[in-house]
Formats: sequence, structure tokens, C-alpha cells
Amino acid sequence: METTIDQHTKKHPPGLYLLFMTEMWERFSYYGMRAILILYLTKSLVSGGLGMDESTALMLYGFFTGAVYFTPLIGGYLSDRYLGQRKAVTIGGIIMALGNLVLFAHQSFTAVYIGLGLLIIGNGFFKPNISTIVGELYGPKDKRRDAAFTIFYMGINTGAFFAPLIIGAITDKWFAVSANGIIEYGYKYGFLASAIGMVIGQILFNALGNRFLGDVGKKPVGKPQVSSTGVVEKQQLTKVEKNRTAVIFILTAIVIFFWAGFEQAGGALSIYTDKFIDRTVFGWEIPTAWFQSVNPLFIILLAPLVSMLWVKLSNSKRGDLPVPTKMGIGMILLGFGFIVLLFAIMQTGSDDSNITIKANIMFIVFTYLFHTIGELFLSPVGLSFVSKYAPIKFASLLMAVWMASSFVANILAGQLGAVTASMGYFEVFSVIGIAVIVLGLVLIAISKKLVKMLGDDDKEDQNEDELVKAN
Repeated sequence: METTIDQHTKKHPPGLYLLFMTEMWERFSYYGMRAILILYLTKSLVSGGLGMDESTALMLYGFFTGAVYFTPLIGGYLSDRYLGQRKAVTIGGIIMALGNLVLFAHQSFTAVYIGLGLLIIGNGFFKPNISTIVGELYGPKDKRRDAAFTIFYMGINTGAFFAPLIIGAITDKWFAVSANGIIEYGYKYGFLASAIGMVIGQILFNALGNRFLGDVGKKPVGKPQVSSTGVVEKQQLTKVEKNRTAVIFILTAIVIFFWAGFEQAGGALSIYTDKFIDRTVFGWEIPTAWFQSVNPLFIILLAPLVSMLWVKLSNSKRGDLPVPTKMGIGMILLGFGFIVLLFAIMQTGSDDSNITIKANIMFIVFTYLFHTIGELFLSPVGLSFVSKYAPIKFASLLMAVWMASSFVANILAGQLGAVTASMGYFEVFSVIGIAVIVLGLVLIAISKKLVKMLGDDDKEDQNEDELVKAN
């Protein structure tokens, strides 16, 4: 059955909500595992961890969170040329579920490397393709596309919000065992819960895919065309397509530094929160993993407001802000978040062997608030931008290129996090904050040039294309 989409109705196709649920469960699996990974690696053996030193653990964490954004380049290419997006999503989901099951089955460094390796490979098939399927539900000029990515992005963050809460409760409360004053955390059961979440998402996707998606995403869109004489036709890009692809690469390179700062959340920020933030509220200590839910909670609350801002701006005389300008503002907001945290570090210092005072919990909350608003100005805008401007024959591949910025960023984030032990939190976080603010200003300065390269001649089309308010 071929899915037909009425572009004149305000209702979204039901396939969008299936993709919402699939992505929500995948993000539950990923962020649940990620919320406890650094703690599992660094906690002592008697506490149920692996006893790895913090610098090594942070570098491993950075490599893992980076590699999951590199393999989409391979997965995107294979799906465009051979597999089709739907099959790639299924393959990726199965492999990621197996990765979490390996982490659950055995607590050892060998199991960690095998489990993380499977998660890296599986994510390469899953991540670029599900986002591309969302874009394929809508025509090039369908104005519902931006709202669709708003809904889809909320699915991402719904899973990311509940995952640390549930997984944190499993590891720190429900399956934690106290003996002789030593707490043994139930990390392996957290990995099991992540595997179950991934399986639920795949069952929904495969059971309901034909009904709600029809043939969308089944066939590889970048498969070489063969002429009647049997000669493979070359897939040449037009000048406009080349320029638009160049803009995607430029923006990808710049936002590396945004994600390098943002991804401190699961590494150095998590360790700082665990040691230096007063997590006791009304006599009850909040599990460290729960702080990973602060960002997605703010996303869910603020995304509709930011979307309304884009609508209001687009209806004004001057029109909506150009995409590069939005991203530049997002980077500046991220920098402000680190500046807020510097005031906490001034109180606590960086020496965890002699902690005399802990910082107020609101410091980390406001840091995440600025980081979240910055993310809303940058990440969903980028997803919608790439889905709109990428040449159709390289749709998944260029979505993977966009995500590859997080590969380099997470490797860099791991290195930055690792040196906090020697340089100190204040020095490292101040460098990150200043750097992203400066780059944000640079991006705003070159915004007009980048918009011109997109080749939007018609004013109406330009306003529509720049209205990438999928946040």
C-alpha cells in the first residue's frame, strides 16, 4: 500500500506518531544506559562498579558517545544505497538491544567493550534513518514539516526525561543493596531495563509500520540508476545542491564545539554534580542519574514556547531569523550556562579529597536551563534544515554528516572532561564557555553569507525554508 499524504490538511499523518513512539523508546534505552554508564565505570567494585579511574572512564565515555555519531555515516550510506531506511532502523534496534543485554549479562571490562561496540554499530543504522523517514512523510513545500519535527523532537526528549528517572531508581533505590555500610548499586538491572525499552520500540515499529507508514522508507533512495543500455548513470548534483551541501558541512563543523560543551552533561558535569552539588531536598538525596532528566524536562516545557516564537517572528515584517543566526544564539546561551556554573565552582573548588562545602542545587539547574534553551535554538533547527536542504539521493547520508558533528564533539568532550582532574573544573569550563560564545558570534556574523548560498530566489520560498522551527 502506498501512503498518501494530504498537504492541505492540518492533521499530521499517523506515521509521525508511530515514529514518535519508536524514537521515544530508543531514546529511553540510550539515555537510561548513558545516565549510569560513567557511574558504573567509576564506582568501586564493592559498590557494583568496575573501579576505573575517572580520567580513563571519561575518555572511554567520550569515545563511546562520539562513536555512536560516527557510525551513522556508514549506516546512512548503506540505507541510501542498499537497505532502505525502514530495514536499517530494525537492524539497528536489534543490535542495540543486544548491546545492553551484554552489559547486563556480565560485569567486566570485556563485556563493557563488547556491549558498547554493539551499541555503537546499532546506533549507526538507527539514528540517521528514523529522522529521515519523518522528513519523507512530507513534501518539499509542506509547511507542516517544521511542526512535525517539533512533535518528533518532543518524542526524543520524552524518552530522555523518563529514562534517567526510572533507570536511576532501579540502580540506586530498587536494586541497591546495603551491607556493612557499603551500598552495592544495581547497575546491571539498569542495562536490562534499557534493553527492554529498545525491544518495545522495535515491536511497535515493525508491527504497525506497514499500516501507518505504507511504503515510506522501504526502498533505498540513493541506489544508482541503470540506463536501458545497462550503464550505471552518475548522480550529479546541481550547483544549488552543491552549495546547500556545502552549507550543511559548514554548519556541521561549527556546531562541533556546541556539542563538545553540551555533552559534558553525562561526563564531567555528572561527576561534579555527584561530588560537589548538595543533592539533598527535604531530607532526601536525589540520585545523581536523575539530573540527566533536567534537560529533557526543560525541552518538553520550553519547546512549544520556542516554536511559538518562530511563528511570531515569521509573521512579523522582518520575518523569521535565519537558521545560522538561531544556531549562533544557541551557542552563546550554552556559554552562559557554563558561566553560571563557574560561580558554584568558586565556592566548592575542584579538590574532591577535601570537600568542605557543597554548592546549591540551583546552580546546576540553571546551567541545564541555559544549555536547554541553547539546544532548542540549534538541534531541532538543524534536523529540519538538513531534511529540507539535503539532496534527496543523499538524504540519510547528509543527515548522518550532520550527526557526525557529535562524533568529533564527544571525543573532544571526553578529552576535556578527562583533564578536569588535573586542570580543575573552573579552568576547563571557563575555556569551554568563552570558546562557544565567541564561535556563536562568528556564526551570527556570517549568517547572511550562508543564507545567500542556499539559493532561495523567491521571497516566499526563502521564508518557508528558513522557518526551521522544529523545536
